[in-house]
Amino acid sequence: MREDDLASVLEIEHLSFPHPWHLSTFIGELGNYPFSIPFVILHSPNERLMGYIILWFMQKEVQISNFALHPDFRRKGVGEAVLRDILDKVTKEGASEIFLEVRSSNCAARSLYEKLGFQILGKKKKYYQSPVEDALIMGKNLKR
Repeated sequence: MREDDLASVLEIEHLSFPHPWHLSTFIGELGNYPFSIPFVILHSPNERLMGYIILWFMQKEVQISNFALHPDFRRKGVGEAVLRDILDKVTKEGASEIFLEVRSSNCAARSLYEKLGFQILGKKKKYYQSPVEDALIMGKNLKR
C-alpha cells in the first residue's frame, strides 16, 4: 500500500465498516514498518484496487488488523485466495501464530476464517460500537 492507494482504500473502508478508520490511521500504518505491513489487492489487467489487508508483526505472532474487499469482489474466492497466500507467506517468514478480531455477527467472514483453520479463542465484550457488539478473537497455529 502506498499513499496514492489511500483514496481507493478509504472508499472500500467506508463501504465495509460502520465505523471506518480515518485517513490518518492508514497514514500511520504506512509509516509503522516493519511492525505494520499494509498490502493492497489489485485486479489484473486494469490494476483496479480490489481490497487491502494490514498485518501487524509481533515477533512470531501476526495480527490481521484490517482486511476488506470492495463489494464487487466479495463472494468470488478473492478473500480466500488472499488469506491463503498471506498464511503461506507469514509461515515461510517464521510466524507461529496468526490472530484477528471479527464481529460476532459477521457470519461470512467467520465462515471463511473457519474454513482456513482459524478457531475461536475468546471474546472481547462490547468491542464494537454502533451497533454495540462483541468481537470474537480467532487464531490459527501456523507450526507445521
